[in-house]
This record gives sequence, C-alpha cells and structure tokens, in this order.
Amino acid sequence: MYGEVQGTGFDRIDCRFDACLTGHGRVERLWSGARWLEGPVWFAAGRYLLISDIPNNRLLRWDDTDDSMSVFRTPSNYCNGNTIDQQGRLITCEHLTRRVTRTEHDGSLRVLADEFNGKRLNSPNDVVVKSDGSVWFTDPTYGILSDYEGRRAPAEQSGCHVYRIDPETSDIKQVTHDFMQPNGLAFDADETALFISDTGASHAENGPKHIRKFSLCEKGQTLGESTVFAECSAGLFDGFRFDTAGRLWSSAADGVHCYDADGTLIGKILIPEMVANLCFGGAARNRLFIAGTTSLYAAYLNVNGA
Repeated sequence: MYGEVQGTGFDRIDCRFDACLTGHGRVERLWSGARWLEGPVWFAAGRYLLISDIPNNRLLRWDDTDDSMSVFRTPSNYCNGNTIDQQGRLITCEHLTRRVTRTEHDGSLRVLADEFNGKRLNSPNDVVVKSDGSVWFTDPTYGILSDYEGRRAPAEQSGCHVYRIDPETSDIKQVTHDFMQPNGLAFDADETALFISDTGASHAENGPKHIRKFSLCEKGQTLGESTVFAECSAGLFDGFRFDTAGRLWSSAADGVHCYDADGTLIGKILIPEMVANLCFGGAARNRLFIAGTTSLYAAYLNVNGA
C-alpha cells in the first residue's frame, strides 16, 4: 500500500482542483482480491468500512485499526449499495432477494422494501437516507439480467424507477418515471436537491450516461423539475458523494471525477481499473475510499465529506 501505485494519480483540469489536494498525498491500494466491489459505507464508531463484492456474494469489512479485510456477511444475497441511517444501522440493497434491508443493532434483518404495487422490485441498486429518516433507493434491472450479479429473472415492474420509503408509515412511493437505468444517488449537503445517475448506456446504444439534479417538493418528500448536471466523459457514472463545499465526486471508468458545484469538471483521481462507487470516511471524513473493480483504494484529500 506504500509508495506510488502504478496507474494512479491526480489530473488537474481546472485550477479549482488544487484546493482539494493535500500536495503530497498519494492514492493507496488498501486491498485486492474482489470481482466487483460496490457500495462502500463508513462506520465511524467502529473505524471500519463495509463494501460489497457482488459476484462473490459477500459483504466485506475493512478495519482502519490494522488494515485487515475480513468477511462481514456471506452469503450477502449479492448485495450492492449500502448506507447508514441516523441510528447507525446498516441499510443494504440486495440483488438476489430484490429487496432493501436494515441490519438492526442485534444483527437481525428487517425488510424495508421488496415489492411495489404487489409486484417484486427489479434489483435495488443504491440507497441513501435523508435527515428526516426517509429511505430513497434506485431500482434498475442489473441484478436480474444475468446470474453473475444476482439471478436472471423477468422484470415485474413496468420500468426502472426511484422510490422513497416513508419513515413513519413505511409506505413506498415511486418518485421518478423517466429513467432507463437509475443507479447512484445522493442528496446535496443542505438537502435542497437529489442527484441521480442514469446508466442506460450500459445496455442501450446512445442511452443516457449522466447525472440529473432534481429539486425537492412537498417538504422534501417528492421530486420536482430536473436538469442534467453532468455528462460522463469516460464510461458511466455509478455511485457518487458530495463534500461540504458542494463538490460532487463520482465514479467513472478511469477513476473518480470531481465536479464543482456549478457542474464544471475540475479534476480526476486516476485509478488503473473501473470505479463503481466511493465514500468519504476517516475521523475527519477527509479520506476518500474508492471501490475499484477488484481492489479498494483510498486517498487523503483537503476536503471533508458531507
């Protein structure tokens, strides 16, 4: 993990990117040995990171205290996206069971969503929890397209949508209607907008490969108008996160792309394999954990995760 990792580096596209870097920081490879890493989530109280290895049907645990990687859960039901709620509980998207679950403090699992309008979900992909406790998740078809990341199965829903789970009633509401393959999602720091990536280009020629920005309506419970925030210039956007200054850090085919709040691509963190997702962690949330295809990378930055 020490020294310069071949194929990594920082690509300054705009001078605004300089403020994001420590000056002498480097990209570290923390661990290797996965088939397709996804869904990293940081647990500050335990100083560990959970991350999905989807094809290997396991959820891994990287320990910041000794740099060790272990298996947290197997089988994991080919889990993908993960997040943490205000009570410190793990929220997980599972491809195989086509559901969203919550791991309680005693280790038991509670199903938050597995159907909509009496029909099974496609394969929940990524998930975020808003400050009001509501759970928002994307539901593309990647987990039912083959047996590699789930199980091949017919879709029961009319399309691929984004849903909101009410924190009081547990009711599930569809909040989008025009996505091809909704994927990563995140609220900006002040929760005035929800950003969602569409990776429809993965299976459709000239399909979308962008991130859309949605305004929030009805006290933050529904989505309003949207604009395209950014188009991906290298592969597809998958998972992404915000820092406290409003910059968006997104996965891409060549690493991590950093966008200023106005949508300008200001720099990249180059990774020698495709990146699927990322998250901020560490005591000051100034360490960016990066899910490469087979390996977990990290870089200390001069920013703090939102």
